[in-house]
Amino acid sequence: MSNVQKVSIGIGAVIILVLLGWVSTAPYLSNQGLGRTPGLIIGGELTPAPADFQVHNDYQGPVKFKQEGFPPFVIYLSWVATEDGIITATRPDGGYWAARIRDEGKNKGWLRLGDATYAMEATEIMGAERLEMMAQWAGKSGRSLDEPLYPGSEPLREWEVFYWTPQS
Repeated sequence: MSNVQKVSIGIGAVIILVLLGWVSTAPYLSNQGLGRTPGLIIGGELTPAPADFQVHNDYQGPVKFKQEGFPPFVIYLSWVATEDGIITATRPDGGYWAARIRDEGKNKGWLRLGDATYAMEATEIMGAERLEMMAQWAGKSGRSLDEPLYPGSEPLREWEVFYWTPQS
């Protein structure tokens, strides 16, 4: 075996190890007790949006979320459904997925609830409407806007809110 072949095999092995490490830990661990992120595949069955998303409010699990584009990772989000869409929230810590949504043209993705996966797009909610939606989101877990979700996090009134509606 030539030196070029050995170097090529070595580089390939390093790339594979880095990718396997990223897939097994990417993009981060959940601070909400939900465990490791589910990985790269959202699963479920692509389903037309329901007339009223509130049919999902009895579902107790987290929503799985996958953004379009690269990197193709799936994360868990806490959520609450309204008639027209899904409210999600995140800490105001400059998180990666929220920053990607703010990037023009990168607000599309998929949300999975149970076995149904919906093609959705997100809008960041600001002003008084943000607090109204955050109160709904907090109320699902029996919290007030003045308390943190977990020790060390900001009070919920400071969190960023994103509203997901079916892709147009």
